[in-house]
Amino acid sequence: MTKKKKLGKRSVCLSCGYQLRWYDNIPIISWLVLGGKCRKCGKKIGVTEILSEVLFGLAFLAISLKMELGVEMGLTLILVGVLGYLAIYDGKWGELPVVQLIVAVIIGALIFGVKVRSWEDFGGALIGVGILAGIYYLLYFFSREKLVGGGDWILGLAIALAVADWWAALWVLFLANAMGTFYALPAAIKKKQKKIHFGPFLVAAYIVVILIGF
Repeated sequence: MTKKKKLGKRSVCLSCGYQLRWYDNIPIISWLVLGGKCRKCGKKIGVTEILSEVLFGLAFLAISLKMELGVEMGLTLILVGVLGYLAIYDGKWGELPVVQLIVAVIIGALIFGVKVRSWEDFGGALIGVGILAGIYYLLYFFSREKLVGGGDWILGLAIALAVADWWAALWVLFLANAMGTFYALPAAIKKKQKKIHFGPFLVAAYIVVILIGF
């Protein structure tokens, strides 16, 4: 039986429980140095970790090139780092850690404060919150977590605050659900039930919207 990482604890090997040191957690470098294996038991770590680190590294680079140097860019990069952690955690364990969600909402609110400069902007941003966080909350509430998890609407709130625009929020909603549907399609064709964790799709959609600039 695969061991599961407890929320709020330091990273461990899921095979032997070995607590990873700081030098085992350096993105990309540690995976390459260890050859994709646990330092203690030698079990394979897998390619998900290295792929996610590379993809988010590319996302950081692309966002840095896309946005102007300033407070908004700095906050956005920090938010993407937090969202990246949440996406990987949700994709792997099907949970969204509460502390990191709260941090994401706080950073999203700070970006909201930087971007919203008029009452018109404020109104459009609030509509965006209703579109993204509101719809996911209603799905969570009325389906009793059968359609989306309790953390998804909070993640949607963080992203809606960060985009601070109803049109961008609508695109995040559309892209996230489109990617989730595409991901679940093979299982649906085979008439198998496949639980979808929306965290990774919401984060991916947010990054796409930032880069394309809806």
